[in-house]
Amino acid sequence: MEKQWASFDDFARLEIRAGTILTAQPFPKARRPAYRLTVDFGPEIGVKKSSAQITEQYRPEELVGMQVLAVVNFPPRQIADFMSEVLVLGTYSEGGVVLITPQRPVRNGDRLG
Repeated sequence: MEKQWASFDDFARLEIRAGTILTAQPFPKARRPAYRLTVDFGPEIGVKKSSAQITEQYRPEELVGMQVLAVVNFPPRQIADFMSEVLVLGTYSEGGVVLITPQRPVRNGDRLG
């Protein structure tokens, strides 16, 4: 399989922002184990919902208050009876998905640059 290259313009079209997880709840209706998250991206973007398959590495109570990075300009996606509005970013690592987080606290809504 030949590698497909993305251009810098492709990357620049992604709006990746920092946000703080407000709530994390089990999502039993998802096909694969997941949590329903609400994430605060600050006054410009607001609070958005996401379905995240991160149950192998995280418990809901440890997610609340965590800052994460997410793509906020993908179209919403229906997952069972839940509308996921943003894609929280993580790496597929041994033992499950590990979230991408800022190294230091940042303002909600700060853009990856």
